[in-house]
Amino acid sequence: MANPILNDNFGRADERVLSSAPMTINGAINKTFLLFLCAIVPAYYTWTQFLAGFMDKAMMLTTIGAIVGFIVALIVAFTRNKFFIPIYAVCEGLFLGGISAMFEKQYPGIAFQAVSGTFAAMFSMLALYRLNLIKCTDKFRSVIFTATVSIAVLYLMQIIASFFHYSIPGIFESGMVGIGFSVLVVAIAALNLIIDFDFIEKGAQNMIPKDYEWYGAFGLMVTLVWLYIEILKLIAKLRDNNN
Repeated sequence: MANPILNDNFGRADERVLSSAPMTINGAINKTFLLFLCAIVPAYYTWTQFLAGFMDKAMMLTTIGAIVGFIVALIVAFTRNKFFIPIYAVCEGLFLGGISAMFEKQYPGIAFQAVSGTFAAMFSMLALYRLNLIKCTDKFRSVIFTATVSIAVLYLMQIIASFFHYSIPGIFESGMVGIGFSVLVVAIAALNLIIDFDFIEKGAQNMIPKDYEWYGAFGLMVTLVWLYIEILKLIAKLRDNNN
């Protein structure tokens, strides 16, 4: 979900660069592309293993990617160690390749639709941000943060309930309530991109250290991974509802 590194402290005066190279928008973009390259190769490998019938191996890689990726994301968030960020990208690649293949097997063509939807949402949010139609104010940050945490709590409750063979009624099903919930979550995930864009732009304006380009790229990747997964689930619910 939303990158926990992206807080109000990144623009503090004591973080400004005086003698070394500062953070730039192009630098953050380049590092974002590098992270996606780190994710594409393992994603493709897990995808091919799943579709080739090596289910146990694919599931193992997917699970390892999900668990290790989550742990590494926490390490990055709390230690701000940039060297773990490419590792996070590789782990997310393993996870996304496997989860995409699972959805693709049940809903042919869904992966391409979800990828297209993710990039469409990203460029739409970027346009809204650049045109100042959505401004990243303190109130905006607070509302999106609260909504994101609330969604995380709901997911945690669902995970705990599943251990006891229970489920939160409606919102995780393919009915209209479930579809509406998924639309809301996709919207919140997309709006988190505004915070990511603002972090990168304000960081460059405030001339904070160049290492923060990695954190800007990390924030974008965390949000886009979440957005992609939510779009996958939304499309799956829509298809189930139409059958």
